[in-house]
Amino acid sequence: MALLHRKTATAQRGFTLIEIMVVVVIIGILGAIVVPQFMSRPDQAKTTAAKIDIQAIATALEIYRLDNARYPTTQQGLEALVKRPSGTPAARNWNPAGYLKSLARDPWGTPYQYLIPGTRAVGGGYDLYSLGSDGVSGGDGHAADIGNWAID
Repeated sequence: MALLHRKTATAQRGFTLIEIMVVVVIIGILGAIVVPQFMSRPDQAKTTAAKIDIQAIATALEIYRLDNARYPTTQQGLEALVKRPSGTPAARNWNPAGYLKSLARDPWGTPYQYLIPGTRAVGGGYDLYSLGSDGVSGGDGHAADIGNWAID
C-alpha cells in the first residue's frame, strides 16, 4: 500500500520593501567598515616582504664581511653576494657557493639599493633599502623607503 502525501497550503509571507532596504543598509555599513581594512592588506604584505628580504640580504652581507673582512663596495654591489666580484678590493675568501642563490627584486619589481658607506644606517655602515611602492627615493606611507636603518 502506497502512502499518499498531501500538500498542505501554507501561508507564504514575503519580505516588505522596508525589510529589504534595512538589510541592504546593514550590508552597506558592514562593507564600508570591513572593505577598507582588507584593501590595505596587500600593501602591508608587500612592506613586510620587503623587510624580510632586507634582513636576509643583510645576513648574507654579514657572512660576506666575515669571509672577506669587509663589505662589498658600492661598485661591486649586491651582485657580490651571487657571483665573485671583480675590482678592488679583491674578495680573497669569497665562498664559491655564493651568499645568495639570486638577487631578489623588491615586491614592487625594483632592485634593492645598496650604498656603502651609508648615509642613514646606524654607525655609518651600509644602506640597504627598497624605494617602496612609488619606486623613487623618499615618500610617505607605503611609498616610503624601507631600509635596514628602520627595521625592527
